[in-house]
Amino acid sequence: MEFATIEQTAFIYYHFLAVSGVPANFLTIVILSRGGCGLSKGITLYLVGMTTVDLLVIIFNVIIYYLLSYYFPGSPLNYTSMIRINEVINYVVVDCSVWLTVAFTVDRFVLICCQKFRQKYCREKTAAVIIVTVCVVFCFKNIPLYFAFEPVYVINNVQWGVQFKATYFTLPGWATYDWFDTVLNPLLPYFLILFLNALTVRHIVLVNRTRRALQGQCNIQNSDDPEIQSRRKSIILLFSISGAFIVLWMPYVVFFLISRITDSHYKADQYSDPLLIADYTGDMFQLLSSCSNTCIYALAQTKFRQKLRIAVMYPFSVIIKCVK
Repeated sequence: MEFATIEQTAFIYYHFLAVSGVPANFLTIVILSRGGCGLSKGITLYLVGMTTVDLLVIIFNVIIYYLLSYYFPGSPLNYTSMIRINEVINYVVVDCSVWLTVAFTVDRFVLICCQKFRQKYCREKTAAVIIVTVCVVFCFKNIPLYFAFEPVYVINNVQWGVQFKATYFTLPGWATYDWFDTVLNPLLPYFLILFLNALTVRHIVLVNRTRRALQGQCNIQNSDDPEIQSRRKSIILLFSISGAFIVLWMPYVVFFLISRITDSHYKADQYSDPLLIADYTGDMFQLLSSCSNTCIYALAQTKFRQKLRIAVMYPFSVIIKCVK
């Protein structure tokens, strides 16, 4: 099968995501679960939840949906019923990934900006309840999608492939569901994260200005202030994760808004169409967000880098000991 340039790029890219994303996310889950990274139990729970969902995105959305279905075109993976299930799972894990990032952003916003409320909210129990609630809600929310697809063709009474039913775009019920799904992901979480980060930056600027005025410019240096040091660590982690989310989802959101506002469409076989290229690019960047958190932890957290280095070097240490 001959691929167009954008298809070849995406195909190679998805192999890269699969090879690097699975071990990176798995290793991150193990390291964070063992603790000792200098993070509170609540924030560790959020990060483990986010990384677990990101791992599932790579497994179901990249490996099974894109790669295995290509390498095994005649396998049951391409039966209509199997693709329907996989489509629902893909929507669930992507929704959970996005909204756990929102939940993490809210938690950091409360910690930094809401001193009276943070003792009650920023706890391990609250994090556990929110993570479970997000997963359950989006599991139920995406169940109707199973019935939105129909087979592309039928061979010997076996249904193959999936496509949206024509009624999905015409019936009021499906149209309402589609807009509800659109608002929940990506519009609301994307702009909610932008809004919360803007409020956080505003709060930080005002607080730092007030602290400098109270302390005196020549009295205590900001770098020696424990409160500012603690806040700085939370800010680095918050802006690293939510900032990466905003950047990596931006092509997808821009493409989505342009295509919806202008009511533009493209044909699946017109690979030179800028709209199709933009759609492919948005999907690739969006899926990259499922691999980026490991790099963010490594760059932002000293203790995590140390533990990651030990974990990576452990197999080599065992081999060296065996050789000796």
